[in-house]
Amino acid sequence: MTRTLHASPALAEASAFAPPVITGTSAEQALDILFQALLDVARRHDPDLEAVLHGTADISRFSPEMLARALQVQGIWFHLISIAEQNAAMRRRRHVERTEGRAALSGSFAKVFADARAQGIPPEKIQALLSDLRIRPTLTAHPTEGKRVTVLEKFRRIYLVLRELEMPRWTDRERNGLMNELRDQIELVWMTGELHLEKATVEREVAWGLHFFDETLFEMLPETMDTLEESLAEAYPGTPFQVPPFFQFGSWIGGDRDGNPYVTAAVTRQALHRNALASLNRYRDGVRELGRTLSLTERALPLPETFRQELDRQLAESGQARAIARRNPGEPYRQYLTCVLRKLDATIARNEGEHPSGPDYASADGLIEDLRVLERGLDDAKCGALGRDLVRPVRRMVEIFRFSTVRLDLRENTTRTTETLQALWRQRNGEGEPPALGSAAWRQWLDAELVRPRDPERSFENLPDAARETLATFALVAEMRETLDREAFGAFVLSMTRSVEDVLGAYLLAKEAGVFLDAAGPDIRPEICPLAIVPLFETIDDLRAAPAIMRELLTVPVVRRSTRWQGGVQEVMIGYSDSNKDGGFVAANWELYKAQSKLTRLGQELGVGIAFFHGRGGSVSRGGVPTHRGIMAQPPGSIRGRFRTTEQGEVVSFKYANRGTAAYQMELLAASVFEHALAGDGERASVGHDDALEALAGASRAAYVRLLQTDGLVDYFQSASPLDEIALLNIGSRPARRFGARSLADLRAIPWVFAWSQNRHVVTGWYGVGSGLASFLDVRGRDGEATLKRLFQESRVFRLVLDEVEKTLIMVDLDIARAYAGLVPDAGVRDRIFSMIEAEYALTREMVLRVSGGTELAERFPLFRDRLKGRLPTINQVGREQVELLARYRAETDEDRREAVKSALLLSINCIAVGFGSTG
Repeated sequence: MTRTLHASPALAEASAFAPPVITGTSAEQALDILFQALLDVARRHDPDLEAVLHGTADISRFSPEMLARALQVQGIWFHLISIAEQNAAMRRRRHVERTEGRAALSGSFAKVFADARAQGIPPEKIQALLSDLRIRPTLTAHPTEGKRVTVLEKFRRIYLVLRELEMPRWTDRERNGLMNELRDQIELVWMTGELHLEKATVEREVAWGLHFFDETLFEMLPETMDTLEESLAEAYPGTPFQVPPFFQFGSWIGGDRDGNPYVTAAVTRQALHRNALASLNRYRDGVRELGRTLSLTERALPLPETFRQELDRQLAESGQARAIARRNPGEPYRQYLTCVLRKLDATIARNEGEHPSGPDYASADGLIEDLRVLERGLDDAKCGALGRDLVRPVRRMVEIFRFSTVRLDLRENTTRTTETLQALWRQRNGEGEPPALGSAAWRQWLDAELVRPRDPERSFENLPDAARETLATFALVAEMRETLDREAFGAFVLSMTRSVEDVLGAYLLAKEAGVFLDAAGPDIRPEICPLAIVPLFETIDDLRAAPAIMRELLTVPVVRRSTRWQGGVQEVMIGYSDSNKDGGFVAANWELYKAQSKLTRLGQELGVGIAFFHGRGGSVSRGGVPTHRGIMAQPPGSIRGRFRTTEQGEVVSFKYANRGTAAYQMELLAASVFEHALAGDGERASVGHDDALEALAGASRAAYVRLLQTDGLVDYFQSASPLDEIALLNIGSRPARRFGARSLADLRAIPWVFAWSQNRHVVTGWYGVGSGLASFLDVRGRDGEATLKRLFQESRVFRLVLDEVEKTLIMVDLDIARAYAGLVPDAGVRDRIFSMIEAEYALTREMVLRVSGGTELAERFPLFRDRLKGRLPTINQVGREQVELLARYRAETDEDRREAVKSALLLSINCIAVGFGSTG
């Protein structure tokens, strides 16, 4: 944590000297400013912590209460480092754009389209891809975010003040004022406390998710679309392009029922209304601002006849024509906007449960059309620039976010859906038990029920509570699509999909709850499901079974009809977390790659597009990799402009807490998807690549599974990590285990990854890789080494895997890991498992450097290495203290002393997670 403040003499006495203008592209000046501000706050409130900030304190001698305060200040400092780094990254990007042009920025629309033009790609192909483009990052409520919303708001203000300090226009007096504000915000963070004191509720998680829309996304996503249009105009001048609202956000917050008993149909209903009100209130603000701005009078600007007719219609519909005209005499555009605003107010009132008397908007389509009319009216009056610059951003916002802000996914696991189906079977068949799952009789029953006309009078009152709750959630889809917004829901994600019957069961539940639509048309029977049913394949066995399951599923008539109605695309979700927990890092990534390749070919064969929903987490072990490289490493032809991915916990705040960073992250995601789509079938595997990767995956998985199956591993893991204590952090509403069992199989992937990273083993990101590479070389000798080096140069997926393994290895600290292992009471278990980890680490380090040609870990990633190097001394110190805290917490019997130790322990967990920038 130590900073050499003598490098910035002007900051030595912050109260006497204004901080210098932040210049250049490094983070050093910003770090010095933030460190001095934090130091000032520490001196004011707890002078003993100054030594902690300078790295000279021996915190092992601290009482639990003092240690908790020390850990809090260390955690705050890690957050401030991250803010300074984001600020520096934005300055670097601006510097490149100013000096070299926007097309020099990697991951920008300008570069992608400039390269496309240079490659001779015609504008017709660009337009075709734009028309099919569908990108939807999806926020989840997975428990990986420790910061409260109030703390997020204060950190955002710190970022904004830091940006102001870049401006040279301020006087010393004004710069001192900014420095005081910076200090005040840090002091507020200090006094607020970062950790949740109570278990998070779903309602609180919904508020957390909406925070990012209010702060950045409502404004920056439409601007990102403008950036795309500007880049197209630069690359293809004179060519008109139609850009649909292809980039939208999804969410699981309030809809993810899988293992979370707190997400009920009533909670989902509340989440939908809160989401709707967030967007509606934002539109009201936008329309009000337009009304204040568009003060054009008929005397200065004759009114186009077509707009006059629309104005007359709006005034008549309002029932308040005279009052509106008297309020804004001679100002037709303000009169028009007053009518729009009144309808918005009525729509908001309706969503708040009131019964407005005036007209409202039945859907977002009406508001979009009214704003288009306004744009056309300005254009016809030769004020097109006003329409383009002022009205279109609001209209584009409505097109993107509609009356729902996000497209809310529902998620449930097959255990729950199957129980509901069995309850329906018993209701209809009286006594006896349903056919066995997987039997021909069970499939026949599902098929028969799917074609049987639905009885709208059927009651579910006599079903078990859990079954009624599941059906009520499906019924909510039918209701809200009709009354709130047709795009209020995204999909129904079916966790633990193992068979065609699992998916057909979800279709049947949707039908019974009234979700199915009556639609008529060529080759369409009257039953279709407008809600996309998305199977989630999570484990390695599931991924391997996926192509056969989907082949059979896509022959079922109701599925084919529904898929065709939904745009001819069947979405499939693939899980990075459980596949990694199941088979290790290399095997999981290879099985994910193979499954996508096979499913892509299957879709082409059957004439159905297969789109993938990537269930990634923040850490490398759960699929968290650099955006551009991760997308470009996907199988050729597997994206084709359609891409969904989960955004979880601390990843959301890292990407979307600040406007500049949010704009960059959204452009990077969209530009990368577009680049992959333009490449088409692109990279094809060279001869031997697939065989080599298959062999590597098999050998690495065997080593990883040996570790999982080692006697005593569960006891070792629970003792040598804060696995059970993580649940005390109150960072999510979900339990750590799906069904409350204590087995390794039932443990969710997030705490599995979180705990291994806390104890510095980090086995989830590298274990088995060394054995896999060594086995490959043992079998193939010199030819094998040449093959691996060729793979490293030519295979994007292998290069990505090896790069991320190498970066993960420098997070491992075996000395600290050994201290955690000392918490295991059984010496035999401790020595057996730790010796396996120690040996595999040494082998993996040796093999990775041998293949990459490096001499030191992460020397190829200087920015990553330096970023981590600055944090590790503090992370290591906190880790050693956490070992002592775990021992004391587990042994303490006095409740008051145990509570004091618990506070320090939880802050240590949070501090390490913030330092690494990732939890699960």
